[in-house]
Amino acid sequence: MNEIRVGIIGCGVIGPCHIESLQKLENVTIAKVCDIVEEKARQLAEKYNVAAFCTDADDVINDPEIDLVTICTDHASHYEIAEKAANAGKHIVCEKALATSFANIDKFIKLQKDHPELVFSGIFQHRFDPPMQLLKELVDNNEFGTILTASVQHRCVRTNDYYNADSWRGTWEKEGGSVLINQAIHFIDILAWVMGGVGAISGQYLNITHQGVIETEDTAVAALRFKSGALGTLEATCSSHINWENTIFIHGTEGSVELREGKPLKVIFTDEEKGKKYYELFDTCRDQRKIAAGANHYGFGHPAQFADVISAIREKRAPFVTVTSACHANEIALALHKSCNTGAWVELKTEI
Repeated sequence: MNEIRVGIIGCGVIGPCHIESLQKLENVTIAKVCDIVEEKARQLAEKYNVAAFCTDADDVINDPEIDLVTICTDHASHYEIAEKAANAGKHIVCEKALATSFANIDKFIKLQKDHPELVFSGIFQHRFDPPMQLLKELVDNNEFGTILTASVQHRCVRTNDYYNADSWRGTWEKEGGSVLINQAIHFIDILAWVMGGVGAISGQYLNITHQGVIETEDTAVAALRFKSGALGTLEATCSSHINWENTIFIHGTEGSVELREGKPLKVIFTDEEKGKKYYELFDTCRDQRKIAAGANHYGFGHPAQFADVISAIREKRAPFVTVTSACHANEIALALHKSCNTGAWVELKTEI
């Protein structure tokens, strides 16, 4: 089995999670870490016994011994780094959100099409969570009958100190939003992925509790039209008293499921035996999680997603989460902002 050497660009909050996930895999070596703040790069290299560190992303991208680059920088810098890495022949994993603008979403999709020889994945690790994979299976197998409505709620807290810790946070230019594009985007992605994509959105956002600190939204709601014909809702806030909570609800003519943090709160089907079976399956698969890496709210999917990426490189296939697919949740967040600003429904172009 050939060794794969990895360079990590960005040594902030999520970088350690990438390293921990990759170090669980056989014949994978973290060759170099990079951050514009030298001390961050040095400390991360020392903590994880990485042989080299640098402050210039080009040193990682142009290193002939590095096969895979993971991008853990601020949102606005993602495309520039990804473009250079792709042109240098590197496989790429990019953290969410890929882009802060519709234009860069289009560029990411084109970049993947222009480099079909490369494995190019966007991080949405919760697609690997067993409860979410089971939910997706039930939808794909039409177990709900005709799906009528599907909804997601995300509630968390982000303090003023959190936003003041990094200059890019809470800015339109460098983050592209706040709760929608940073925290809730994971669960927006899950709902969209399970349902087969969102066709259009009408939404509103506000900055309710972080005025004078961030430019962007801390609370948002939206109505959704799914490509399947079902309707849905989205609710997100980072101003809650609840530290971290997400809920997904699907309701159809033959059954309904409500999951909170992957735990089944409601599993009801017209066929009562089927309802009991699915409740037990959700309750069981919630306990079959992968080994965690990083902070608890990242979930257990990063190691699984990186295992898929490494396998995709070795098998010369597309990853489970392609960049094109990862762009869909990104577009939903940006489209909600546009809908609020224009007062109109916004049609989505991307496919999940």
